[in-house]
Amino acid sequence: MRALSELPIFPHTLYTGSSGWAYPTWKPGFYPAKTPAKQFLPYYGTRCNSVEVNYTFRALPTNAMVSGWVAAVPENFRFSFKAPQTITHIKRLRDCSSMVDAFTGSLAHAYAAKKLGVLLFQLPPNFKADLDRLNAFLDLPTLRDYRVAFEFRHESWFADATYDALRSHNAALCVAESEDLVTPEVHTAADFTFFRLRNPAHFTADDLPRYKTHFAELTQTRDVFAYFKHEDEPAGVLAAASLLEQAASQ
Repeated sequence: MRALSELPIFPHTLYTGSSGWAYPTWKPGFYPAKTPAKQFLPYYGTRCNSVEVNYTFRALPTNAMVSGWVAAVPENFRFSFKAPQTITHIKRLRDCSSMVDAFTGSLAHAYAAKKLGVLLFQLPPNFKADLDRLNAFLDLPTLRDYRVAFEFRHESWFADATYDALRSHNAALCVAESEDLVTPEVHTAADFTFFRLRNPAHFTADDLPRYKTHFAELTQTRDVFAYFKHEDEPAGVLAAASLLEQAASQ
């Protein structure tokens, strides 16, 4: 097995992992049985090269928290962060410039360390397409310095006008695969794309070759961020780790 530090193996990089790491129930399937909680993230960073942090959906992390996370993982590791619900679910992208500034400001240590992946803005299922509001939000000056992705959960967003708006701001359409809804796979950002793989039925060994082949094709032209669903059982994180091992062995 080749080390994760030997990635990338393509012109661009596959960054993959789970949505979180602080799960004691992943012992001993993923974490060794005697691993203390404070060693979860350092160990996780030896098996996966990225994580989607959902903590930020409900609260902003302190500088000490982010600097601790950054210090715990290798140089080639990337953290992606879900945007606060105050932005996506309460303000619904309207009049929230100061909130975006506070969100990105809380991630300063990850940004400075070049370990910040993508900012994910997950909209609520009842948020119907509103292109004027989306464009106004995308025009916020703060966002120009970050890779951003949008997960739309109402089908009215799945239209060329939405893709054009994202494309004009180099923002990604989050390709979300769940049991309830599958996002059309449209790659709107020029240099990266973002997947949320939320259907555990597709985490089997038989599915991984499909992901491996597809992501290898995509990394010819862009970085790929792909996150498997976290559950009490470690099926998702094991799938991500196996996917990276297979990619590194090529």
